[in-house]
Amino acid sequence: MKFHIHTYGCQMNVRDSEAVEALMLAAGHERAAGEADADVVIVNSCTVRQKAEEKAVGKAGNLIAAKKVTGLMGCAVKRLGADVFKLLPKLDFAVGPRRFGLIPHLIDRVVNGGEHGLLEVGDDEVPTGIDAHSGLARAGAPFQSYVTVLLGCDNRCSYCIVPDVRGHEFSRPAREVIAEVRSLAEHGVTEVCLLGQSVLRYGVRNAAWDAGEPNPGGFNEAFPRLLRSLDEIPGLRRIRFTSAHPSGCTDELVRAYLECPKVCRHLHLPVQSGSDRILADMGRRYTREQYLAAVRRLRELDPEFALTTDVIVGYPGETEEDFEATRSLMEEAGFDNAFVFKYSPRPGTRAARLPDDVPVAEKERRDQVLLADQELRGQRRNERLVGTVREVLCEGPSKRNRARLSGRDGGNRIVVWKAAGSPPPVGTPVLVRVTEAHPQILVGEAI
Repeated sequence: MKFHIHTYGCQMNVRDSEAVEALMLAAGHERAAGEADADVVIVNSCTVRQKAEEKAVGKAGNLIAAKKVTGLMGCAVKRLGADVFKLLPKLDFAVGPRRFGLIPHLIDRVVNGGEHGLLEVGDDEVPTGIDAHSGLARAGAPFQSYVTVLLGCDNRCSYCIVPDVRGHEFSRPAREVIAEVRSLAEHGVTEVCLLGQSVLRYGVRNAAWDAGEPNPGGFNEAFPRLLRSLDEIPGLRRIRFTSAHPSGCTDELVRAYLECPKVCRHLHLPVQSGSDRILADMGRRYTREQYLAAVRRLRELDPEFALTTDVIVGYPGETEEDFEATRSLMEEAGFDNAFVFKYSPRPGTRAARLPDDVPVAEKERRDQVLLADQELRGQRRNERLVGTVREVLCEGPSKRNRARLSGRDGGNRIVVWKAAGSPPPVGTPVLVRVTEAHPQILVGEAI
């Protein structure tokens, strides 16, 4: 049967969809050209915000109406449980984040057994088929790939539903991660991005290293040690990781950046607020000054070190003073890019019990102010790079101008340049001299 997967949400969902694709191919199914061409469509859902959940559920409803075999997977399924079938009575199957390995089996039960309304939302520590992802390389994967190293989250931030839907933290054994990355590299993948809800906590909850292999530095050394092991893999060119927590920006991590040339000097380091009062209520477990100390540690390593972040505006009780504290922190940190989200309560979280007292219009105003600030800041940061030469991995024609090529440098900055003659194959490293800067892209010429 021909299948198509529609993915909402974070990189972890993208990675889960890739693993399901590999499992489906291994089970003998074919990729469809798109939804219209598919016999089976799987919607991978997000529930971090209400709007994201509604989009995924709405999409599944449209597919059911089009008489496709339809499955819903991911975080929204875990949150809703059996109630998903109240919203979608004719849904064929629903699968939580740690049960996606069962999807080929469930499709067989639907298609050949005539069953419907199948639900799997168990809390297995590791989803069946997590290693199947490396099979995509043998099926013709692109040069970039996500690799999950840490599942779940135990941080319990007041506003976040992720611990409830993705479960407790579980660090994959290092030997499994290294073997998967080695397999990907052997099949043409040159850039990997290591994933975890709070990836620098790798090794905190369980032993990430095999019995008999001591890890003298404890969990603070577990992730840097993993980076050093991956840095030695032949054929691999770049290593990225996301998302991070300031508490993990240790001296050990800085040493790993210094010692591992393949580790990109870019980090996504969510701050959420610049107000100590709001940070404490959120349960973020750091202060404004501790966050800025982590930023300074990374920028002292390399002034061009690229930092991106997440910010929430309109958290319950956020005053104008709290908001201005966030504005000033963002300016002091000098972020290369920022993703700003308007607070929305999620059922079952601690913050959902608080009055959602910042008006919608005020949330929108604060959102727009921070985005405007970031445009100016991004422009200043990028102007410093004019005249420099960046190594860019070609990703193909630019989406906005097909006459230009596009790719990313080691700082995850988008770089575009004019194509001259035959374009290089996707994944080819190209040296580009930057000639002009914009808030979110660099423009240059190949040399």
